[in-house]
Amino acid sequence: MFERTLTAAGLMALLASPALATDLQIQVSGQANGTITIHLLDNLAPQAVARMVELAKEGAYDGVVFHRVIDGFMAQTGDVEFGKVGGDLSKAGMGGSTLPDLPAEFSDHRFTRGTVGMARAQDPNSANSQFFIMFADGDFLDGKYTVVGEVTSGMDVVDQIKRGQGQSGAVATPQDVMTKVTVVE
Repeated sequence: MFERTLTAAGLMALLASPALATDLQIQVSGQANGTITIHLLDNLAPQAVARMVELAKEGAYDGVVFHRVIDGFMAQTGDVEFGKVGGDLSKAGMGGSTLPDLPAEFSDHRFTRGTVGMARAQDPNSANSQFFIMFADGDFLDGKYTVVGEVTSGMDVVDQIKRGQGQSGAVATPQDVMTKVTVVE
């Protein structure tokens, strides 16, 4: 039997190697139709990325609406508790998952067009399942919200997502929907 011993140098090389690249592919239907691919940045936010991957693999994001969309700012989705098509969407945006809230994982990564961040309440440690995709640069968010990824394709689909009304950006029914969210490793 052949045994292989990991040397200190080998261990260091393994630890220094980049993590497996993980993407989310989001099928969107509604006013916007198509696929959005998000490259997840687990080096910046390992806990938030792990949460998104877990929820996507469980199918929790499937059928969730874009409930808050502000033109020139961002599109928000991911309320797996109250944001599912077929349910009472009047509370969409007020829920999360059954998992505990996440600690903030702030970084120096800038919020630019296509950046994906974790949505949260006023408490910086209240992110759970909801996330948002930036339509435009938003430097006022830098260092205040957890960056989890970047759109690598499908920004044209993001741009077509139905906009909400008023300052809150609440989207009237029918909202655009993440029909299927798949993890690609």
